[in-house]
Amino acid sequence: MTDTRLSAPQRLVTTIAILASFVTSLDMSVTNVALPRISEELGGGLSTQQWVVDAYLVTLSALMLLAGSIADAYGRVFIMRIGLIGFGIASLAVGLAVSPEMMIIARALQGAAGAFLLPSSLALITSRISGAAQGQAIGAWTAVTTGAMIVGPLLGGVFTDYLSWRLVFLINVVPIGLTLWMLKKLPDTDDRQRGVRIDWLGGAAAAIGLGLAVWALIEEPAHGWESPVIWVPLSAGTALLLAFLWWQTRVSSPILPLSLFRVRNFWTGNLATLFIYAALSLNGFVIGVYLQNPNGPALTATLAGLASLPITILMVLLSSKIGALAGKYGPRLFMTVGPLLLGAGALLLLLVGDPFSYWWQVLPSMVVMGLGLSIMVAPLTAAILGAIGPERSGIASAVNNAISRVAGLIVIALLATIVGGQLDLRGFHSAAIVTGALFFAGAIVSFLGIRNPPREGNAESEAAQHS
Repeated sequence: MTDTRLSAPQRLVTTIAILASFVTSLDMSVTNVALPRISEELGGGLSTQQWVVDAYLVTLSALMLLAGSIADAYGRVFIMRIGLIGFGIASLAVGLAVSPEMMIIARALQGAAGAFLLPSSLALITSRISGAAQGQAIGAWTAVTTGAMIVGPLLGGVFTDYLSWRLVFLINVVPIGLTLWMLKKLPDTDDRQRGVRIDWLGGAAAAIGLGLAVWALIEEPAHGWESPVIWVPLSAGTALLLAFLWWQTRVSSPILPLSLFRVRNFWTGNLATLFIYAALSLNGFVIGVYLQNPNGPALTATLAGLASLPITILMVLLSSKIGALAGKYGPRLFMTVGPLLLGAGALLLLLVGDPFSYWWQVLPSMVVMGLGLSIMVAPLTAAILGAIGPERSGIASAVNNAISRVAGLIVIALLATIVGGQLDLRGFHSAAIVTGALFFAGAIVSFLGIRNPPREGNAESEAAQHS
Protein backbone atom coordinates (compact mmCIF):
# COMPACT_ATOMS: atom_id res chain seq x y z
CA MET A 1 0.00 0.00 0.00
CA THR A 2 1.34 3.44 -0.95
CA ASP A 3 2.34 5.70 1.96
CA THR A 4 0.74 9.10 1.45
CA ARG A 5 1.98 10.68 4.67
CA LEU A 6 3.74 13.98 4.14
CA SER A 7 7.41 14.30 5.01
CA ALA A 8 8.66 17.23 7.12
CA PRO A 9 9.70 19.33 4.08
CA GLN A 10 6.36 18.55 2.40
CA ARG A 11 4.47 19.60 5.54
CA LEU A 12 6.40 22.88 5.55
CA VAL A 13 5.49 23.57 1.91
CA THR A 14 1.84 22.68 2.56
CA THR A 15 1.64 24.86 5.68
CA ILE A 16 3.12 27.86 3.85
CA ALA A 17 0.72 27.40 0.94
CA ILE A 18 -2.24 27.11 3.32
CA LEU A 19 -1.32 30.21 5.31
CA ALA A 20 -0.71 32.27 2.17
CA SER A 21 -4.08 31.39 0.69
CA PHE A 22 -5.93 31.44 4.02
CA VAL A 23 -5.94 35.24 4.36
CA THR A 24 -7.16 35.81 0.79
CA SER A 25 -9.97 33.26 1.10
CA LEU A 26 -10.92 34.52 4.55
CA ASP A 27 -11.22 38.11 3.37
CA MET A 28 -13.53 37.06 0.55
CA SER A 29 -16.19 35.93 3.02
CA VAL A 30 -15.41 37.70 6.28
CA THR A 31 -17.20 40.85 5.14
CA ASN A 32 -20.57 39.19 4.47
CA VAL A 33 -21.94 39.38 8.02
CA ALA A 34 -20.20 42.70 8.66
CA LEU A 35 -21.82 44.41 5.65
CA PRO A 36 -24.83 45.80 7.57
CA ARG A 37 -22.51 47.31 10.21
CA ILE A 38 -20.05 48.62 7.61
CA SER A 39 -22.94 50.22 5.73
CA GLU A 40 -24.29 51.71 8.97
CA GLU A 41 -20.90 53.13 9.97
CA LEU A 42 -19.58 54.31 6.60
CA GLY A 43 -22.86 54.93 4.78
CA GLY A 44 -24.32 53.45 1.58
CA GLY A 45 -27.03 50.93 0.71
CA LEU A 46 -27.16 47.61 -1.15
CA SER A 47 -25.00 48.95 -4.00
CA THR A 48 -22.23 49.93 -1.58
CA GLN A 49 -22.44 46.51 0.09
CA GLN A 50 -22.08 44.85 -3.31
CA TRP A 51 -19.03 46.98 -4.10
CA VAL A 52 -17.33 46.15 -0.79
CA VAL A 53 -17.43 42.51 -1.93
CA ASP A 54 -16.93 42.99 -5.68
CA ALA A 55 -14.13 45.59 -5.55
CA TYR A 56 -12.04 42.85 -3.95
CA LEU A 57 -13.19 40.23 -6.43
CA VAL A 58 -12.69 42.42 -9.52
CA THR A 59 -8.97 42.97 -8.99
CA LEU A 60 -8.44 39.49 -7.54
CA SER A 61 -10.08 37.85 -10.57
CA ALA A 62 -8.73 40.14 -13.27
CA LEU A 63 -5.11 40.10 -12.11
CA MET A 64 -4.87 36.45 -11.10
CA LEU A 65 -4.13 35.26 -14.63
CA LEU A 66 -1.37 37.83 -14.98
CA ALA A 67 -0.06 36.90 -11.53
CA GLY A 68 0.05 33.22 -12.52
CA SER A 69 2.34 34.02 -15.44
CA ILE A 70 4.48 36.28 -13.26
CA ALA A 71 4.80 33.47 -10.67
CA ASP A 72 5.95 31.07 -13.40
CA ALA A 73 8.43 33.63 -14.73
CA TYR A 74 9.93 34.90 -11.47
CA GLY A 75 9.33 32.03 -9.07
CA ARG A 76 6.50 31.19 -6.67
CA VAL A 77 8.34 32.10 -3.48
CA PHE A 78 9.42 35.53 -4.72
CA ILE A 79 5.93 36.42 -5.92
CA MET A 80 4.39 35.08 -2.72
CA ARG A 81 6.55 37.44 -0.66
CA ILE A 82 5.41 40.41 -2.74
CA GLY A 83 1.78 39.37 -2.42
CA LEU A 84 2.00 38.91 1.34
CA ILE A 85 3.54 42.33 1.94
CA GLY A 86 1.04 44.06 -0.38
CA PHE A 87 -1.89 42.24 1.20
CA GLY A 88 -0.78 43.28 4.67
CA ILE A 89 -0.54 46.97 3.72
CA ALA A 90 -3.91 46.93 1.96
CA SER A 91 -5.54 45.15 4.94
CA LEU A 92 -4.42 47.98 7.21
CA ALA A 93 -6.00 50.49 4.80
CA VAL A 94 -9.30 48.54 4.83
CA GLY A 95 -9.33 48.43 8.62
CA LEU A 96 -8.71 52.17 8.84
CA ALA A 97 -11.27 53.22 6.17
CA VAL A 98 -13.35 56.29 7.06
CA SER A 99 -15.64 56.44 4.00
CA PRO A 100 -17.26 54.05 1.50
CA GLU A 101 -14.90 55.31 -1.21
CA MET A 102 -11.79 54.64 0.87
CA MET A 103 -13.14 51.23 1.84
CA ILE A 104 -13.84 50.25 -1.77
CA ILE A 105 -10.44 51.46 -3.04
CA ALA A 106 -8.61 49.66 -0.24
CA ARG A 107 -10.56 46.47 -0.95
CA ALA A 108 -9.57 46.72 -4.61
CA LEU A 109 -5.89 47.03 -3.62
CA GLN A 110 -6.31 44.09 -1.26
CA GLY A 111 -7.70 41.97 -4.08
CA ALA A 112 -4.81 42.96 -6.34
CA ALA A 113 -2.31 41.73 -3.75
CA GLY A 114 -4.34 38.59 -3.15
CA ALA A 115 -4.09 37.78 -6.86
CA PHE A 116 -0.38 37.10 -6.31
CA LEU A 117 -1.04 34.73 -3.40
CA LEU A 118 -3.68 32.19 -4.46
CA PRO A 119 -2.08 30.83 -7.66
CA SER A 120 1.47 30.91 -6.28
CA SER A 121 0.42 29.09 -3.10
CA LEU A 122 -1.19 26.11 -4.84
CA ALA A 123 1.54 26.05 -7.50
CA LEU A 124 4.07 25.80 -4.68
CA ILE A 125 2.46 22.48 -3.70
CA THR A 126 2.18 21.07 -7.21
CA SER A 127 5.77 22.02 -8.08
CA ARG A 128 7.42 20.69 -4.90
CA ILE A 129 5.25 17.71 -3.94
CA SER A 130 4.60 14.82 -6.30
CA GLY A 131 3.06 11.39 -6.29
CA ALA A 132 0.38 10.23 -3.86
CA ALA A 133 1.40 12.82 -1.25
CA GLN A 134 0.38 15.60 -3.62
CA GLY A 135 -3.27 14.55 -3.44
CA GLN A 136 -3.21 14.69 0.35
CA ALA A 137 -1.50 18.09 0.32
CA ILE A 138 -4.03 19.48 -2.17
CA GLY A 139 -6.83 18.03 -0.02
CA ALA A 140 -5.51 19.84 3.05
CA TRP A 141 -5.02 23.06 1.06
CA THR A 142 -8.54 23.00 -0.37
CA ALA A 143 -10.07 22.09 3.01
CA VAL A 144 -8.47 25.02 4.80
CA THR A 145 -8.85 27.47 1.91
CA THR A 146 -12.53 26.67 1.41
CA GLY A 147 -12.99 26.37 5.16
CA ALA A 148 -11.67 29.92 5.49
CA MET A 149 -14.43 31.08 3.17
CA ILE A 150 -16.97 29.31 5.39
CA VAL A 151 -15.55 30.28 8.79
CA GLY A 152 -15.14 33.89 7.65
CA PRO A 153 -18.73 34.86 8.51
CA LEU A 154 -18.34 33.44 12.04
CA LEU A 155 -15.11 35.33 12.66
CA GLY A 156 -16.58 38.47 11.13
CA GLY A 157 -19.67 38.15 13.29
CA VAL A 158 -17.78 37.76 16.56
CA PHE A 159 -15.54 40.74 15.81
CA THR A 160 -18.46 42.86 14.59
CA ASP A 161 -20.58 42.24 17.69
CA TYR A 162 -17.96 42.25 20.43
CA LEU A 163 -14.93 44.17 19.12
CA SER A 164 -14.93 45.85 15.72
CA TRP A 165 -15.26 44.68 12.14
CA ARG A 166 -12.05 46.63 11.48
CA LEU A 167 -9.98 44.20 13.57
CA VAL A 168 -10.86 41.35 11.18
CA PHE A 169 -8.65 43.04 8.61
CA LEU A 170 -6.05 44.51 10.96
CA ILE A 171 -5.14 41.10 12.42
CA ASN A 172 -4.14 39.88 8.96
CA VAL A 173 -0.64 41.02 9.81
CA VAL A 174 -0.29 38.02 12.18
CA PRO A 175 -0.67 35.13 9.65
CA ILE A 176 1.15 37.22 7.04
CA GLY A 177 4.14 37.75 9.34
CA LEU A 178 4.17 34.05 10.24
CA THR A 179 4.12 33.02 6.58
CA LEU A 180 6.97 35.39 5.70
CA TRP A 181 9.02 33.90 8.54
CA MET A 182 8.31 30.33 7.41
CA LEU A 183 9.31 31.18 3.83
CA LYS A 184 12.85 31.80 5.11
CA LYS A 185 12.98 28.17 6.28
CA LEU A 186 11.98 26.81 2.89
CA PRO A 187 14.84 25.18 0.92
CA ASP A 188 15.98 27.56 -1.80
CA THR A 189 14.85 26.06 -5.09
CA ASP A 190 14.80 27.99 -8.35
CA ASP A 191 11.32 27.26 -9.71
CA ARG A 192 11.29 29.91 -12.42
CA GLN A 193 10.25 28.92 -15.92
CA ARG A 194 12.90 30.16 -18.36
CA GLY A 195 11.89 32.17 -21.38
CA VAL A 196 8.41 33.10 -20.13
CA ARG A 197 7.17 36.41 -21.53
CA ILE A 198 4.50 38.27 -19.60
CA ASP A 199 1.46 39.49 -21.50
CA TRP A 200 0.97 42.90 -19.89
CA LEU A 201 -1.43 44.06 -22.63
CA GLY A 202 -3.69 41.06 -22.16
CA GLY A 203 -3.66 41.54 -18.40
CA ALA A 204 -4.72 45.17 -18.75
CA ALA A 205 -7.53 44.30 -21.20
CA ALA A 206 -8.89 41.60 -18.87
CA ALA A 207 -8.75 43.84 -15.78
CA ILE A 208 -10.35 46.90 -17.39
CA GLY A 209 -12.96 44.90 -19.32
CA LEU A 210 -14.04 42.96 -16.24
CA GLY A 211 -14.17 46.10 -14.12
CA LEU A 212 -16.36 47.99 -16.61
CA ALA A 213 -18.77 45.08 -17.05
CA VAL A 214 -19.16 44.59 -13.29
CA TRP A 215 -19.71 48.33 -12.79
CA ALA A 216 -22.62 48.19 -15.23
CA LEU A 217 -24.20 45.09 -13.67
CA ILE A 218 -24.07 46.50 -10.13
CA GLU A 219 -25.31 49.99 -11.03
CA GLU A 220 -28.01 48.90 -13.52
CA PRO A 221 -30.86 48.77 -10.95
CA ALA A 222 -30.22 52.43 -10.11
CA HIS A 223 -30.08 53.70 -13.71
CA GLY A 224 -31.77 51.17 -16.03
CA TRP A 225 -30.41 49.45 -19.13
CA GLU A 226 -31.27 52.38 -21.40
CA SER A 227 -28.95 54.77 -19.51
CA PRO A 228 -25.55 55.53 -21.12
CA VAL A 229 -24.08 55.16 -17.62
CA ILE A 230 -24.88 51.44 -17.97
CA TRP A 231 -24.77 50.43 -21.62
CA VAL A 232 -21.60 52.36 -22.51
CA PRO A 233 -19.34 50.71 -19.88
CA LEU A 234 -21.06 47.34 -20.40
CA SER A 235 -20.44 47.49 -24.16
CA ALA A 236 -16.87 48.69 -23.71
CA GLY A 237 -16.16 46.03 -21.09
CA THR A 238 -17.62 43.26 -23.24
CA ALA A 239 -15.60 44.46 -26.24
CA LEU A 240 -12.40 44.49 -24.21
CA LEU A 241 -13.02 40.96 -22.91
CA LEU A 242 -13.66 39.69 -26.45
CA ALA A 243 -10.51 41.49 -27.61
CA PHE A 244 -8.65 39.85 -24.74
CA LEU A 245 -9.72 36.37 -25.88
CA TRP A 246 -8.75 37.19 -29.47
CA TRP A 247 -5.38 38.51 -28.34
CA GLN A 248 -4.71 35.29 -26.41
CA THR A 249 -4.76 33.42 -29.73
CA ARG A 250 -2.14 35.79 -31.20
CA VAL A 251 0.37 36.52 -28.44
CA SER A 252 3.35 34.18 -28.01
CA SER A 253 3.02 33.89 -24.19
CA PRO A 254 -0.68 34.28 -23.33
CA ILE A 255 -1.77 34.72 -19.72
CA LEU A 256 -4.78 32.54 -20.60
CA PRO A 257 -3.41 29.74 -22.77
CA LEU A 258 -6.53 28.61 -24.60
CA SER A 259 -4.69 25.40 -25.46
CA LEU A 260 -5.27 24.29 -21.86
CA PHE A 261 -8.97 24.03 -22.65
CA ARG A 262 -8.29 21.25 -25.13
CA VAL A 263 -7.76 19.01 -22.10
CA ARG A 264 -11.15 17.51 -21.28
CA ASN A 265 -10.91 17.41 -17.48
CA PHE A 266 -9.49 20.93 -17.42
CA TRP A 267 -12.24 22.66 -19.37
CA THR A 268 -14.99 20.52 -17.89
CA GLY A 269 -13.72 21.03 -14.35
CA ASN A 270 -13.50 24.78 -14.86
CA LEU A 271 -17.02 24.92 -16.28
CA ALA A 272 -18.25 23.04 -13.20
CA THR A 273 -16.23 25.48 -11.07
CA LEU A 274 -18.04 28.42 -12.69
CA PHE A 275 -21.46 27.09 -11.65
CA ILE A 276 -20.48 25.75 -8.23
CA TYR A 277 -18.54 28.76 -7.00
CA ALA A 278 -21.19 31.16 -8.27
CA ALA A 279 -23.65 29.25 -6.09
CA LEU A 280 -21.31 29.26 -3.08
CA SER A 281 -20.75 33.02 -3.35
CA LEU A 282 -24.45 33.77 -3.72
CA ASN A 283 -25.34 31.53 -0.79
CA GLY A 284 -22.68 33.03 1.51
CA PHE A 285 -23.67 36.63 0.75
CA VAL A 286 -27.41 36.09 1.08
CA ILE A 287 -27.26 34.09 4.31
CA GLY A 288 -24.86 36.56 5.95
CA VAL A 289 -27.03 39.58 5.16
CA TYR A 290 -30.58 38.16 5.32
CA LEU A 291 -30.25 36.51 8.73
CA GLN A 292 -29.52 39.97 10.18
CA ASN A 293 -32.57 41.52 8.48
CA PRO A 294 -34.43 43.47 11.22
CA ASN A 295 -37.71 42.65 9.46
CA GLY A 296 -36.80 38.96 9.30
CA PRO A 297 -34.74 36.69 11.56
CA ALA A 298 -32.95 39.74 13.07
CA LEU A 299 -29.98 37.67 14.30
CA THR A 300 -26.82 39.26 15.60
CA ALA A 301 -23.74 39.21 13.37
CA THR A 302 -22.25 36.45 15.53
CA LEU A 303 -25.30 34.21 15.26
CA ALA A 304 -25.48 34.86 11.51
CA GLY A 305 -21.86 33.76 11.27
CA LEU A 306 -22.50 30.69 13.42
CA ALA A 307 -25.22 29.59 10.99
CA SER A 308 -22.65 28.12 8.61
CA LEU A 309 -20.45 26.51 11.29
CA PRO A 310 -21.67 22.93 10.52
CA ILE A 311 -20.24 23.31 7.00
CA THR A 312 -16.84 24.23 8.42
CA ILE A 313 -16.83 21.31 10.85
CA LEU A 314 -17.69 18.79 8.16
CA MET A 315 -15.09 20.29 5.80
CA VAL A 316 -12.33 19.93 8.40
CA LEU A 317 -13.35 16.37 9.27
CA LEU A 318 -13.89 14.97 5.78
CA SER A 319 -12.09 16.90 3.03
CA SER A 320 -8.63 15.37 3.37
CA LYS A 321 -10.09 11.83 3.57
CA ILE A 322 -12.29 12.45 0.54
CA GLY A 323 -9.27 13.80 -1.34
CA ALA A 324 -7.43 10.53 -0.71
CA LEU A 325 -10.44 8.46 -1.83
CA ALA A 326 -10.82 10.52 -4.99
CA GLY A 327 -7.15 9.93 -5.72
CA LYS A 328 -7.82 6.20 -5.52
CA TYR A 329 -11.17 5.93 -7.31
CA GLY A 330 -11.15 9.02 -9.54
CA PRO A 331 -12.94 12.37 -9.18
CA ARG A 332 -16.06 11.87 -11.34
CA LEU A 333 -18.35 10.30 -8.72
CA PHE A 334 -17.36 12.81 -6.04
CA MET A 335 -17.73 15.80 -8.37
CA THR A 336 -21.23 14.62 -9.27
CA VAL A 337 -22.59 13.61 -5.86
CA GLY A 338 -21.12 16.62 -4.04
CA PRO A 339 -22.91 19.33 -6.08
CA LEU A 340 -26.14 17.30 -6.04
CA LEU A 341 -26.07 17.38 -2.24
CA LEU A 342 -25.18 21.07 -2.29
CA GLY A 343 -28.16 21.77 -4.54
CA ALA A 344 -30.48 19.80 -2.28
CA GLY A 345 -29.13 21.71 0.71
CA ALA A 346 -29.74 25.04 -1.01
CA LEU A 347 -33.37 24.13 -1.74
CA LEU A 348 -33.86 23.20 1.92
CA LEU A 349 -33.49 26.92 2.63
CA LEU A 350 -36.97 27.32 1.16
CA LEU A 351 -38.11 26.11 4.60
CA VAL A 352 -37.08 29.48 6.05
CA GLY A 353 -40.18 31.45 6.97
CA ASP A 354 -42.06 33.22 9.74
CA PRO A 355 -41.71 32.41 12.59
CA PHE A 356 -38.02 31.79 12.11
CA SER A 357 -36.26 28.73 13.55
CA TYR A 358 -32.59 28.07 12.87
CA TRP A 359 -32.75 24.46 14.05
CA TRP A 360 -35.56 23.38 11.72
CA GLN A 361 -35.19 25.82 8.82
CA VAL A 362 -31.44 26.43 8.39
CA LEU A 363 -29.47 23.68 10.17
CA PRO A 364 -30.66 20.82 7.88
CA SER A 365 -29.48 22.82 4.87
CA MET A 366 -26.08 23.52 6.44
CA VAL A 367 -25.50 19.83 7.24
CA VAL A 368 -26.43 18.64 3.75
CA MET A 369 -24.37 21.41 2.14
CA GLY A 370 -21.42 20.62 4.40
CA LEU A 371 -21.46 16.99 3.27
CA GLY A 372 -21.72 18.03 -0.37
CA LEU A 373 -18.90 20.56 -0.17
CA SER A 374 -16.63 18.09 1.66
CA ILE A 375 -17.24 15.46 -1.02
CA MET A 376 -16.71 17.82 -3.94
CA VAL A 377 -14.03 20.41 -3.26
CA ALA A 378 -10.77 18.42 -3.07
CA PRO A 379 -11.58 16.12 -6.04
CA LEU A 380 -12.51 19.17 -8.13
CA THR A 381 -9.17 20.88 -7.56
CA ALA A 382 -7.19 17.68 -7.99
CA ALA A 383 -8.99 16.79 -11.24
CA ILE A 384 -8.32 20.17 -12.81
CA LEU A 385 -4.67 20.46 -11.82
CA GLY A 386 -4.03 16.76 -12.37
CA ALA A 387 -4.99 17.21 -16.02
CA ILE A 388 -2.11 19.68 -16.51
CA GLY A 389 1.60 18.99 -16.02
CA PRO A 390 3.49 20.48 -13.05
CA GLU A 391 5.51 22.73 -15.35
CA ARG A 392 2.33 24.73 -16.04
CA SER A 393 0.84 24.42 -12.58
CA GLY A 394 1.10 28.15 -11.91
CA ILE A 395 -1.05 29.25 -14.82
CA ALA A 396 -3.43 26.27 -14.47
CA SER A 397 -4.01 27.16 -10.81
CA ALA A 398 -4.43 30.83 -11.72
CA VAL A 399 -7.05 30.02 -14.39
CA ASN A 400 -9.09 27.86 -12.02
CA ASN A 401 -8.91 30.36 -9.18
CA ALA A 402 -9.76 33.24 -11.53
CA ILE A 403 -12.81 31.40 -12.86
CA SER A 404 -14.08 30.67 -9.35
CA ARG A 405 -13.68 34.35 -8.35
CA VAL A 406 -15.23 35.63 -11.57
CA ALA A 407 -18.20 33.35 -10.86
CA GLY A 408 -18.69 34.98 -7.47
CA LEU A 409 -18.08 38.41 -8.94
CA ILE A 410 -20.82 38.06 -11.56
CA VAL A 411 -23.43 36.53 -9.29
CA ILE A 412 -22.97 39.25 -6.63
CA ALA A 413 -23.15 41.90 -9.35
CA LEU A 414 -26.50 40.39 -10.41
CA LEU A 415 -27.77 40.15 -6.83
CA ALA A 416 -30.43 42.86 -7.15
CA THR A 417 -31.86 41.10 -10.21
CA ILE A 418 -31.81 37.69 -8.51
CA VAL A 419 -33.58 38.83 -5.32
CA GLY A 420 -35.95 41.22 -7.06
CA GLY A 421 -34.35 44.40 -5.75
CA GLN A 422 -34.73 43.67 -2.03
CA LEU A 423 -33.32 40.95 0.20
CA ASP A 424 -36.54 40.15 2.05
CA LEU A 425 -37.99 36.65 2.53
CA ARG A 426 -39.20 36.46 -1.07
CA GLY A 427 -35.78 37.59 -2.31
CA PHE A 428 -34.10 35.05 -0.02
CA HIS A 429 -36.20 32.23 -1.46
CA SER A 430 -35.44 33.39 -5.01
CA ALA A 431 -31.72 33.30 -4.21
CA ALA A 432 -32.07 29.77 -2.77
CA ILE A 433 -33.70 28.53 -5.99
CA VAL A 434 -30.98 30.11 -8.17
CA THR A 435 -28.31 28.69 -5.87
CA GLY A 436 -29.75 25.19 -6.13
CA ALA A 437 -30.01 25.42 -9.92
CA LEU A 438 -26.36 26.48 -10.19
CA PHE A 439 -25.23 23.55 -8.02
CA PHE A 440 -27.27 21.08 -10.09
CA ALA A 441 -25.74 22.51 -13.28
CA GLY A 442 -22.27 21.85 -11.80
CA ALA A 443 -23.26 18.25 -11.06
CA ILE A 444 -24.53 17.67 -14.60
CA VAL A 445 -21.38 19.13 -16.16
CA SER A 446 -19.18 16.94 -13.94
CA PHE A 447 -21.13 13.76 -14.66
CA LEU A 448 -21.15 14.29 -18.42
CA GLY A 449 -17.68 15.73 -18.83
CA ILE A 450 -15.21 14.47 -16.21
CA ARG A 451 -13.22 11.34 -16.99
CA ASN A 452 -11.38 9.38 -14.33
CA PRO A 453 -7.66 9.09 -15.07
CA PRO A 454 -6.44 5.56 -15.87
CA ARG A 455 -5.48 3.65 -12.75
CA GLU A 456 -1.97 2.46 -12.18
CA GLY A 457 -1.33 -0.53 -14.40
CA ASN A 458 -4.18 0.30 -16.74
CA ALA A 459 -3.16 0.14 -20.38
CA GLU A 460 -5.52 2.87 -21.51
CA SER A 461 -3.89 5.82 -23.18
CA GLU A 462 -3.70 9.16 -21.44
CA ALA A 463 -5.29 10.56 -24.58
CA ALA A 464 -8.60 9.58 -22.99
CA GLN A 465 -8.19 12.70 -20.85
CA HIS A 466 -8.42 14.88 -23.96
CA SER A 467 -11.43 15.70 -26.02
